[in-house]
Amino acid sequence: MSHAPTAPAVAGSDAADDHWHPQQVAALAVVAVCGVLVSLTQSILIPVLGAIQRDLGSSTTGTEWLLTSTLLVAAVSVPVLGRLGDLYGKRRMLLVATLALVIGSIICALADSIEVMIAGRIVTGVSSAAIPLGISLIGQVLPATRAGSGIALVSATLGIGGALGLPLAALVAEHSDYHVLFWICAVGGAAAFAGIWFALTEVARFGHGRMDFPGAVLLAAALVSLLLPLAEATTWGWGDPRTIGLLVLAAVLLAVFVLVERRVASPLVDLVVNARPSLLLTNIASLCIGFALFASFIGTASYVQAPSSTGYGFGSSVLASGLAMLPSGLAMLALSPVSALLSARLGPKITLAIGAAVVALGFLGRIVFTGSFTEIVIWTTVAGAGTGIAYAAMPSLILRAAPADELAAANGLNTLARSVGSSLASAIGGTLLAAQTISLGGFDLPSLGAYRTLFGICAGAALLGGLIALVIPTADRDRARQDAVAAGAH
Repeated sequence: MSHAPTAPAVAGSDAADDHWHPQQVAALAVVAVCGVLVSLTQSILIPVLGAIQRDLGSSTTGTEWLLTSTLLVAAVSVPVLGRLGDLYGKRRMLLVATLALVIGSIICALADSIEVMIAGRIVTGVSSAAIPLGISLIGQVLPATRAGSGIALVSATLGIGGALGLPLAALVAEHSDYHVLFWICAVGGAAAFAGIWFALTEVARFGHGRMDFPGAVLLAAALVSLLLPLAEATTWGWGDPRTIGLLVLAAVLLAVFVLVERRVASPLVDLVVNARPSLLLTNIASLCIGFALFASFIGTASYVQAPSSTGYGFGSSVLASGLAMLPSGLAMLALSPVSALLSARLGPKITLAIGAAVVALGFLGRIVFTGSFTEIVIWTTVAGAGTGIAYAAMPSLILRAAPADELAAANGLNTLARSVGSSLASAIGGTLLAAQTISLGGFDLPSLGAYRTLFGICAGAALLGGLIALVIPTADRDRARQDAVAAGAH
């Protein structure tokens, strides 16, 4: 961080250059690996929560806070670090986010109580800002001919890491101690930090003004008030006074946030810009796709682990259920460059709509085909492939529509929209699976009808996202703004 030139960060980045340079490859690889590690931290705990609870002697509620705390901190950190990146340097904030991953993982690896581990997960939550920061950075680091594919790859890591985290955690849980997972994240994060330090230099900063700390506090309070009841809805119940009260408080705080931000000279979130249809509709579509992706996670592992007597399950092991998601993650990785090519030829909004349609097809397949483990893997992979195409197209829409001085903040808001979608999926999916059950051996398990309803909702959400994508405006001024960003960066 001792050097922060405003010149282009990678040598040989002429827009007409069709060859990858070693520096460009290194920059993209470092940012992509960082994105995978960050998204990995959000899914690796799911298969080992039971082992952690037994080892640390914690309650079920306390153990669930390992996930909830990270979610809440991530929701706040993403827009705040995005704005700080626009103002003070994206590389600098990317280093901060990666350092949080390292420190938080080490705290968790050394934790001997649930309270200490939750503290580590709180620190880890800050690292979630690395993905939108990386997307914004790659958009300026790579030449125009390569930026699309680079951005697509980094964006897809949000789903890739999540899909890879389940089988990795299951494998470690079966053959080793869960602390190994945290050490993997710590070592990987340290390597990513070193790579960012040596492979990237600071890019041109277009941001101006100062950090809006009152706005950050307001937004943080609003997001916590919104996401906390969604995370706890299955436990508290939708009619619980805590759930209703926090959702009402969230609505009030968001309204106050809008009023305050419209009067601030240097707002945390430029509401005028982000209310433009090109950005607003992109974020709504992203929320829909984020909903479908997370529902795939919660609707696959428990589904294949259920006993065959349920009429749908296969009695699979934790490892087998994690491996069921592996092809989905690989499909996301493989199709990110395809998404970039489609965006270049058809436009990112058409590509987003195509991805959403493929996601819907995958969930429709999950409703119809239930006879074998292979069928579940195939149609989950189809949904993952569509998610990879859709996720990779979203930043291109942001890049076209957002002003250069708010690019990281705009990408952060888009990532936040995906996270809110995932939170809604967790809340609605958890409630649905708990409401429609069958009794086996004294235990209540979700019924096949519950899963089919969930998959139907996911297919509908994906189709809605695709329809919204089709009406996103692609005004000439958006293309002109993108050309201006590329010219200024290169």
